[in-house]
Amino acid sequence: MRKQRLLRGLLWGLLWALLMGGCGRAGQTGSVPVNAETAAPVEEDTDVTDVSGESTAGEAQEAEDAEASAPDLHEYDFTLAFAGDINLADDWGTMGYYRAQGEDIRACIDPQLIARMQAADLMCLNLECCLSDEGEPMAGKAYTFRGDPAHVQILEELGVDLVNLANNHVFDYGEDAFLDMLSILDGEELPYVGAGADAGEAKEPWYGTFDGRTVAVVSATRAEKYILTPEAGKDTPGVFRCYDTEALLETVEEADQNADFVIAYIHWGTEYSEELEDVQAEGARALAEAGADVVLGAHPHCLQGAEFVDGTPVFYSLGNYWFNEKTLDTVLLELHFYGNDEEQHLEITPVPARQEGYVTRLLTEPEEVEAWEAHLEAMEPSGVSIDEYGIAREVE
Repeated sequence: MRKQRLLRGLLWGLLWALLMGGCGRAGQTGSVPVNAETAAPVEEDTDVTDVSGESTAGEAQEAEDAEASAPDLHEYDFTLAFAGDINLADDWGTMGYYRAQGEDIRACIDPQLIARMQAADLMCLNLECCLSDEGEPMAGKAYTFRGDPAHVQILEELGVDLVNLANNHVFDYGEDAFLDMLSILDGEELPYVGAGADAGEAKEPWYGTFDGRTVAVVSATRAEKYILTPEAGKDTPGVFRCYDTEALLETVEEADQNADFVIAYIHWGTEYSEELEDVQAEGARALAEAGADVVLGAHPHCLQGAEFVDGTPVFYSLGNYWFNEKTLDTVLLELHFYGNDEEQHLEITPVPARQEGYVTRLLTEPEEVEAWEAHLEAMEPSGVSIDEYGIAREVE
């Protein structure tokens, strides 16, 4: 074989010499690349492979064409964050402490928590008061909460994108104050869910789009033992009640038809009790069957247990986020959705925190974090465990 290559090389060399002799060297044009070993010309071709065996220009083009023709799987990756109760009433201890700190919310809620709230693609919490300077306290109610309309700026500073109003304190100062608050939130372009100027608005899910995926949040309340907060009617303002779950389940089913992911955020349970009411467990299962992908709760003012109901994560109460001076474990719940058209993933990170003396702080010391995780895992129904990365996993 080597001899054949040498012979071909000699013949090509002789031919080349004759050509050069006949044409001369001066003013050469259209020179042809030559193989260095044999001095034989090599035809010009972009589809060649070099001696190292690396990809050729042709192969690179083929790879580029294949990539261009590959189907778009519509990748998505976003995080939704939820927290429990916050109280911005002017005559309440939280706002008294806030004023004493020079109206610096970062002295009240840990800046590290605020950074995570602001970083989330959606941040939602339960506003446990009315924001207005109108109205009078509701007669016969032990606790009534109203804050200055300017306090909406605190929500914006915290990175809040959606306000849950399905609770038992948004109507504490009557209809005029309630409608004024809705107008204030609308003016600040801060969406709300779970209450409205009429039943249609109160029941309406909130919809948002993230990386091409639609998320719905549905909120309702069944928290009062003595029902004082009005239910929204056909032409009257109020909250979306769910003592009778039929309308709530219909709304979740509707949201499931219109969204890729549905979050149900329900105001329920017994105040300062870690023990679930039967209606919470029954309601969570019904919500999951109706199409909720995650079920969250508020109102008890303390953490309650968590579980997975047929694969649907349920955190029965997120507790007080910044509500009073009591020492209570709380959480910033981060829901990380990622995947594509072929596979979907949800990772839930309960960020451990504690409310204490009008300050809510992130827990970072290993001993505190371990105690917080043990507390969550021990509460009935004891259906989750926290792994080494801080992610909630279903207990097998």
